[in-house]
Amino acid sequence: MRGPTERSPTTATNTNTRRSVYINTAALAGPSLDPTAGFHQIRPPFHATLPHFLQKPQALPFLLCFLLILTWISFTIHHSSSSSSARLQRFPSPLTESTREADRMANLVRFSSSVPSPVAKDTRGWLLDPISLARASGILGGALTCASVHIGEIRPGRLRGNHRHHDCNETFVLWGALTKFRVSFMLENSEVTDTGYAEVIIGPDDIVVAASPSNTAHALVNIDPVRSTFFIGCQDNTINYNASSTDFNVWKDL
Repeated sequence: MRGPTERSPTTATNTNTRRSVYINTAALAGPSLDPTAGFHQIRPPFHATLPHFLQKPQALPFLLCFLLILTWISFTIHHSSSSSSARLQRFPSPLTESTREADRMANLVRFSSSVPSPVAKDTRGWLLDPISLARASGILGGALTCASVHIGEIRPGRLRGNHRHHDCNETFVLWGALTKFRVSFMLENSEVTDTGYAEVIIGPDDIVVAASPSNTAHALVNIDPVRSTFFIGCQDNTINYNASSTDFNVWKDL
């Protein structure tokens, strides 16, 4: 008689062993749709909030600072432009031969205000005697003495002179700005009878000594955009401007 059938350990193990397979469905499903899983705050762009900010009282200091900066920039640009324009209009130095010839025809001599110069011996500045310097420089027909002296200013765009004295010689000292100096030729000067006058431009760094003999006309015109022309006029006779010894408005184009 057989006893109960025995199962081999191997068979029992294969039968009772169960394998469980778990699939991570959350990973396959993609990101969670739960709105609380991740929260990102969305802010409006700056250009959308700026009008709202400017309506608040706290914006006033920023607006004032902005206006001050704009004003400073505008002033700086304008000042730089004016300075550049003035520098560009300075008379060229050193003098060319053609400029020296024009100065001779206009009966004047120009000196530099820089040291060293015949009129600026040291760093204190320039100093001169108009009568002595005119004679030493070969200027013709200047005042013999300073019986009458006047000192004045010509502001930008303005004119002095444009007249002719019949009873005195006059010596000038001019400086300070871009200036047009015009003088009619002496009657004995046969070289320039075609045009009737000589005209030169004086630079802002020039010190000019000039002369206008009796019966010759002269005019001083400031053509500088910002600086004033200063001058000394020395006459060897006292002038009565109400008398007929002076002709006014000689040149109509000035």
